[in-house]
Amino acid sequence: MQALDAVAVRQWADACVRSLDANREDIDRINVFPVPDGDTGTNLLQTMRSALDALLRTPVDTVGAALGALARGALAGARGNSGVILSQVLRGLAEAAHGASTATGASLRRALWRADELATAAVSEPVPGTVLSVLRAAAEAARDCPSDELDEVVTVAAKAGAEALADTPRHLAVLARAGVVDAGGRGLVVLLDTLAAVITGRAVEEVAAVRTVPRDSLTTAREAGSSEFEYEVMYLLDGSPDVDVLKDELMAIGDCVSVVGDGAGLWTVHVHCNDIGAAVEAGIRAGRPHRVTVARFADQIAAQAPRFVRDRAIVVLVEGEGVAELFRSEGAVVFEPGERVTAADLLAVVVSTRARQVTVLPGDPTWREPLDDAVAQAVAAGQDVVVVPTFSPVQALAALAVHSPSRRAGDDVVAMAEAAAATRRGEVAVSDREAITWVGRCRPGDLLGMVDGEVVVIEPGGADVGAVACRLVDRMLASGGELVTVLLGRAAPDGVERVLEDHLRVAHPEVELAAYPGGQRDALLVVGVE
Repeated sequence: MQALDAVAVRQWADACVRSLDANREDIDRINVFPVPDGDTGTNLLQTMRSALDALLRTPVDTVGAALGALARGALAGARGNSGVILSQVLRGLAEAAHGASTATGASLRRALWRADELATAAVSEPVPGTVLSVLRAAAEAARDCPSDELDEVVTVAAKAGAEALADTPRHLAVLARAGVVDAGGRGLVVLLDTLAAVITGRAVEEVAAVRTVPRDSLTTAREAGSSEFEYEVMYLLDGSPDVDVLKDELMAIGDCVSVVGDGAGLWTVHVHCNDIGAAVEAGIRAGRPHRVTVARFADQIAAQAPRFVRDRAIVVLVEGEGVAELFRSEGAVVFEPGERVTAADLLAVVVSTRARQVTVLPGDPTWREPLDDAVAQAVAAGQDVVVVPTFSPVQALAALAVHSPSRRAGDDVVAMAEAAAATRRGEVAVSDREAITWVGRCRPGDLLGMVDGEVVVIEPGGADVGAVACRLVDRMLASGGELVTVLLGRAAPDGVERVLEDHLRVAHPEVELAAYPGGQRDALLVVGVE
C-alpha cells in the first residue's frame, strides 16, 4: 500500500478491535505497575470499539476525516487510563492528517510524532518503561527512517515499538520481578503491528512473549496511581475549561489525573480519588460534565474470577432516578444511557453482568440501533443475549413483573415479551414544537396526551395536567384494563396522582392505580395500562 486512505483506516480499526479482542485476556493479566491491574486489555478493547463505532456511523471519504472520527469516538468512549492515552494517540494521527485525502510515509512520520506529544501531555506524571516509552520509540524510529515509503516507515516504527516493549522491564523493576512487559505498551504494539499488517499485507507476528501473573498475586486492580485511592472517576466534559486549574483541583484530591480534549469542545476527565463528589464538582465548575462513571477498585478484584459467575441477568435501560431505583429493587441491572449512548457503553453493561444469559429491556426505542450493535458483539463473544421489545419503562416493568428464574430461559423471555406487548403505553408531555398530529395542530407549550406514540389529546399551555391525565387514562381504559401504572416525571405537578386516584375511584372503580416517582426529564407522566 503506497498511501493510507479512508478505506484502509476502516480496515485498520476493524482489525485492531479483532486483535485487541484476541489479546485482551493476556494484556489484562500482565499489568503489574504500579500495582496489579485486571482490565487494561479490556479498557483498550472497549475504547477501540467505541472509536470503530463512531467511524462506521460517520460518512468519510478522506484519511483525515476517518482518523478524526476514530479519535472522537475513542475520546467519548475512553475507558481507564490506557483508553485516555489511546484516544490521544488517535487524535495525534488525526491532527497530522487533517484535510488530507491520503497519508504517505512522511505523513505517518508526522502523525506518530504528534501522537507522542499528545499522549505524553495527557499523563500527569510520565514514567519510563510504560506505553509512553513504546510510543516514543516508534515515533523516533519513524522520524529517523531514511525512506518516505509508507510500508517502510510503518515497519520500522512497529519494530522499534516492539523492541521498546521488550525493554520495559529494564526500566521498571516491578515488571522484571514479575517477568512481564508493560501491559499498555503491549496494547500499543498490537495496534502498530496491525497497522503494519494492513499496509504491507503481511500477517501480524508475535513480538514479545506474554507471561501471566498468578491470580493470587492480584491484590487490587488499577492501571496506575497510588493504592491509597479507592475509586476511578471518569466523565465527559462539554465547554472550554481552564485545563490547568481543573488538573490542579483534581491533583489536590487524587492522582492519575488526565484532562484531554478533541479540539472541538469535548473533553475526557480521569482521576483516581476517594472523594467522588469533589471530582465531579470540579467538573461542574469547569463546564458541563456528563456520562459520569465510577469504578471501585476493590470491586474489580472479583472480575478476576471465571468469566460467567451466574446463569441469568436482566438489564434495563431507563432514565430517571426514581424508575431506576424501582428496577434495581427488583434485582435488575440498570443503565441510564443519557444523551450520548454508544454501543460500547451498552456492551460494557451487558458484559459486566457476567451472566451466561442476559435479557435486555430497553425503555426507549431510540436506543435500539446502538443496542443491536452491542448485542451482536456480546453474542459473538459467547454470551446469550436477547432483547425483549419494550418501548416504555412501564412495558419494561410489566415484563420484569412476570420474570421467573425457575422457568427455562426461552420460556421466561416469551412470558416477558407477552406481558410487555399486553401493556398499553401512554404519556403526558409538553410540546416543544409546532406539528400536525392525528387530532389537530399542536404548538410549543401545549399539553399532549399520547398513546403508543400517537397524540390523542391536545390542550393549550396552562391547562390542568391532572385533567389531561384523566382524559388520557379514560381513553386507554376504553379497551379494558385492570391496573394503571403511573411514573411521575421531574416536572409533574404535586398531587396529580391523587387527582387520578379520585377519578378512577369514581369512573373505573374496578381498576387499581400504582404511582411511583419516576424522575424522567421529558414526560410529565408515563402511563401503563394492563
